[in-house]
Amino acid sequence: MRFYLDHAATTPLRPEARDAWLDATEVVGNASSTHGAGQDARRLLEESRERIAAVLGCDPIEVVLTSGGTESINTALRGVWDAREADAEIIVLPDGEHHASMDTAGALAAEGAVLRRVPLTAAGRIEADAFARALAGAVHERAALATALVANNEVGTINDAAALAGAAAAARVPLHLDAVGAFGHVALSFRDLRADAGAGVGLVAMSVAGHKIGAPVGVGALVVARTAKLTRLLHGGAQQRGLRAGTQDVAGAAAFAVALELAEAERETEGARLTALRDRLIDGIRTAVPSAELLGDPVDRLPNNVHMLFPGAVGESLLFLLDVAGVAASTGSACQAGVAEPSHVVMAMGRGERDARSVLRFTLGRTSTDAEVDAVLGAIADAYARASGKLSAH
Repeated sequence: MRFYLDHAATTPLRPEARDAWLDATEVVGNASSTHGAGQDARRLLEESRERIAAVLGCDPIEVVLTSGGTESINTALRGVWDAREADAEIIVLPDGEHHASMDTAGALAAEGAVLRRVPLTAAGRIEADAFARALAGAVHERAALATALVANNEVGTINDAAALAGAAAAARVPLHLDAVGAFGHVALSFRDLRADAGAGVGLVAMSVAGHKIGAPVGVGALVVARTAKLTRLLHGGAQQRGLRAGTQDVAGAAAFAVALELAEAERETEGARLTALRDRLIDGIRTAVPSAELLGDPVDRLPNNVHMLFPGAVGESLLFLLDVAGVAASTGSACQAGVAEPSHVVMAMGRGERDARSVLRFTLGRTSTDAEVDAVLGAIADAYARASGKLSAH
């Protein structure tokens, strides 16, 4: 049997989202066309956008549909950077961000941006005070934009998104929040987080992705405040306020709307169920491997996240041995899968490279069961013994 504990990488497609997608494919027409067929598609698209906006706590016009989290993040960071005032050169970038943010900021640094880092705590948290200090900076420097994870995608620590948004508003800096891994687990409202921020500052953009909550891969959204100043990433049409050119994915939008509604409707009850499974997995691993250590905040963490340090064992070896036993996990972000490098998040938390190579991330989802937890607990002691050289692999 196969036991899947990598839901943070992608989670199974919800049957209701699949049905919505299939039904929507029967509506033939380009939503930008003016004939009847095109307007039928447009009607379904905009109804889906309204449903998405209702869940995300924003206005429908603020929902820019994208291909997923990576495109949303790129659109936000590059779009705000290109629309900045000429004397603004700083990008506030916490350590431990997802590579979609890190790599985009790195590309902008090659074009002249100056990256101002914000350290993580030992628990993997972005402290609001440190974030505020980075936003303020020196008197003669101006921050062009800031970005931050709502919850760390590797270690699961939940940040105080409201405090980060408030700090950006006070400093009059545009802020992007990466909510890709947090939505469905954390209560989020774009409108509430934006609060009374001035035009074009504070929270101006928030990214979410469909495949993290049971929608198809290839659909997501960037919520863009009405007053935000962004340039477009794609050229070729005036769709979606001119921020994202191209024929819009009506079926994807319909499926995404259904998945978002279901994820939010079940968030509290499913969160409680996953927390119980998560805690049983943590306790069981600690019993089977007494030297194993939970990383990330032990309380303020995503209900589905178990991120463990296994001293003396290489994470990739553990991953392989567990896979042979039928257990699917990860060593970190799926975007770095197959790349044998230490976790930048673990190192940002003050750990050395050896520890950063000795971690595993187990993430649960709506299909997770006690049997999957049992499978991990039945295999982890032997896998650790082999991976740490305490037992011959032959």
